[in-house]
Amino acid sequence: MANDGLSIGGGLMQALKLRMQYQQSRQKVLAENVANADSPGFRPLDLKPPSVDPARVGVSVARTSIGHMSLSTANGGFDGTGAPRFETTPNGNAVNLEDEMLKVAQNQSDYQLAASLYSKGLGLMKIAIGKGR
Repeated sequence: MANDGLSIGGGLMQALKLRMQYQQSRQKVLAENVANADSPGFRPLDLKPPSVDPARVGVSVARTSIGHMSLSTANGGFDGTGAPRFETTPNGNAVNLEDEMLKVAQNQSDYQLAASLYSKGLGLMKIAIGKGR
């Protein structure tokens, strides 16, 4: 079965759409964490990123040198489980505002990147079918 440009582009567009929906949902969860920074006993939550099969999308990343970074899901210094990296306060609250605000900023940046790529992809598809300029 041959991959045509439309199916590859469609898969990539679906992956970007899924990513933007994830970023929107994550923003709500992170906002709740910040809003409950003073709530006794509150534990911060986070969402697990969606998994996208690169073979299904038709895009892959080649690691051409051993010195290149891997795309593995190593934690890179972040917990990723939603568990607090710092001690909880005496009232049982485990929200660290610095961590939450860093996550919010990164999430916003990730959403903007996905939205920009989605927009550019739509523009390229319009050009390909002769409707864009």
